Amino acid sequence: MVLDDLGSSLRGTLDKLRGKSRISEEDVEEVVKEIQRSLLQADVDVSLVMDLSDGIKERALEEEPPAGTTAREHVLRIVYEEMVDLVGESTELPLEEQTILLAGLYGSGKTTTAAKMAWWFSKKGLRPAVIQTDTDRPGAYDQAKQMAERAEVDFYGDPDEDDPVAIAEAGLDATEDADVRIVDTAGRDGLNEELIDQIEEIEAAADPDRNLLVIDAAMGQSAKDQAQEFEESIGIDGVAITKLDGTAKGGGALAAVNETGSSIAFLGTGEEVKDVERFEPDGFISRLLGMGDLKQLTERVERAMAESREEDDDDWDPEDMLQGQFTLRDMKKQMDAMNRMGPLDQVMDMIPGLGGGIKDQLPDDAMDVTQERMRSFEVIMDSMTEDELENPRKIGQSRTERIARGSGQPEDRVRELLQQHKMMERTIKQFQGMGQGDMDMQRMMKQMQNQGGGGGGGMGGGDFPF
Repeated sequence: MVLDDLGSSLRGTLDKLRGKSRISEEDVEEVVKEIQRSLLQADVDVSLVMDLSDGIKERALEEEPPAGTTAREHVLRIVYEEMVDLVGESTELPLEEQTILLAGLYGSGKTTTAAKMAWWFSKKGLRPAVIQTDTDRPGAYDQAKQMAERAEVDFYGDPDEDDPVAIAEAGLDATEDADVRIVDTAGRDGLNEELIDQIEEIEAAADPDRNLLVIDAAMGQSAKDQAQEFEESIGIDGVAITKLDGTAKGGGALAAVNETGSSIAFLGTGEEVKDVERFEPDGFISRLLGMGDLKQLTERVERAMAESREEDDDDWDPEDMLQGQFTLRDMKKQMDAMNRMGPLDQVMDMIPGLGGGIKDQLPDDAMDVTQERMRSFEVIMDSMTEDELENPRKIGQSRTERIARGSGQPEDRVRELLQQHKMMERTIKQFQGMGQGDMDMQRMMKQMQNQGGGGGGGMGGGDFPF
């Protein structure tokens, strides 16, 4: 994920303070220089870097660490608070009737962002609609229509109309029953008077409640000038940063936010319509520093489980796993829910203690291997009978051979799946019989961590669930 290098670098810098109870001025100077280097390499604007590092240095030298706090913990808290202050608050987006205008350059991801935002609002119980006004880019109408269908939201566009203002006006009338109208506008390869004039006319016709600027994470520090142009033209109330799943440095987007005096509204984290997050500064910086983001994790878990229940044609309930036998069918449902939560590396970032140092220690292709294993396990289970899914202990050598042939997977992978099931079954049994009041999240996490085994404690690469 973009900014991963920044997070890894910052964590490595802070790790140099491990074992120290006090921090010297030389320590602070070294840490601040490393933080400056990390931020500049991530394409963060120089002026922002200097403001941030000055604040960290001043506080680290002047503030007394709370009793019982190590030097690393003290500086980590300061870095966290200063970076949260840097990115600012999240853009105000009330869950009520409103019209949102999207602006941005060609290729920034406005059309995809429009559908993602609409999907996000729909999951909050509102009825959104996307209005496509881009008459310049070939295929813009078709792309927007397809994305809206994938998001399962209302859509309006007119491929036969050349006037984007007329489309905006007609679209607002056609979608008057929608709670949230998202107006997508055309982009250009660069800012010019034609683009500015057109978007000003669309804004006048749409009369939006807020204007969001869509910024590609790969845009770099040039985003600062472009953001200023849009700010002077229509005024920017918030920024949506796209393509955060790529390898771009991403720091330039922070300069754009700072330049408009606004805040971040959404983060695009993948290609699927559901790969969008409402920006929460505390959780974002916490994840970056390897501290986890339980709020975002909880939201993803709840959404994944709700979607699983909606699509199931039976009465399967995940809580049943804690009452009776843990079957392969249960495991399959659990894997499906995990897939709905998004890429595993993103999920790991949200779990305190896993996203930082643990993930940094894994091989570069570890997440790809993990995803591949999950897909092969699903294929194998699709080749099993209902009786085998409910009673995996019945699967002997002959059934293993048959399942391997039917799924196109090697026999070793089938046995690997059965072994994985046994490990998960043991973990689940530890929770069976606990009272509802006893089984709190902290106790569950502790037992899950102990289940990982290994001499060093915690979870190593070989102990990873999938």
